[in-house]
Amino acid sequence: MSTRWLDWAKRIQALSQSGLAFSKDIYDIERYEEFRKISVEIMAAYTDLDMNKIEGLFTNETGYQTPKVDVRGVVFKDGQLLMVKENIDDKWALPGGFCDIGLSPSENVVKEIKEESGYDVIPVKLIAILDKNKHPHPPEPYHYYKIFILCEIIGGESAVGPETNQVEFFSENNLPPLSTNRNTESQIKTMFEFFREPEKETIFE
Repeated sequence: MSTRWLDWAKRIQALSQSGLAFSKDIYDIERYEEFRKISVEIMAAYTDLDMNKIEGLFTNETGYQTPKVDVRGVVFKDGQLLMVKENIDDKWALPGGFCDIGLSPSENVVKEIKEESGYDVIPVKLIAILDKNKHPHPPEPYHYYKIFILCEIIGGESAVGPETNQVEFFSENNLPPLSTNRNTESQIKTMFEFFREPEKETIFE
C-alpha cells in the first residue's frame, strides 16, 4: 500500500504541476517550482531513484495532472492464464502497458497482447478497474488506474516481443515470480475467480 510520504510527494507534485499550468504571476510560478523541487527531494530521500531522474520525470509532465492508465490483458487457455516474462525485471506479468493516445482501452489491450505474446485476441469483458494505490504494489512517483480486460484467442502463436523474453500459460496454483509493479498475486487470483465465475460483476475501486 502507498505510504504517507509517497502520498504527500504525489499531492505536492500534482498541485505544483497544476499551478505551473495555470499561473501567470512570476512569483507564483517560482513558488510552484519550489513545491515541485520539494516533491522530488521527498521521492529521492525515500526511494532508490536518482534525484535527477525523478526531476526529469516530473518536469516532463505539463498541464493538469490526472492518473495514468495501464491496461492488462486476461487470457485463459485450458484453464491456465497467459503471462509474459518482462525484460525489465525478468519477472512475470499479464501482457499490457500504458494506454496509447488515440486508442481505446480495448484496442490498446489487443495491441499489447499481440506485441508481447504473439497472440491475436478479441476483448470480451471488462473485468476490473483498480486504483493502484489500493493494492500492494511497490511505491511509484505517479498515480495509476489499472484496467483488466478479459480476451479470447482467435489466432497467432506464442512469440516474444521487444519488451518480453518468454511467453507461458500458468495455473492458479503454480504462479511464477510476479512483476509486482505490474500485477500482484491478489490481482492474479482475482482473474482466476472470473474464469470460474464468468458472470461475476466487474470490479471497480
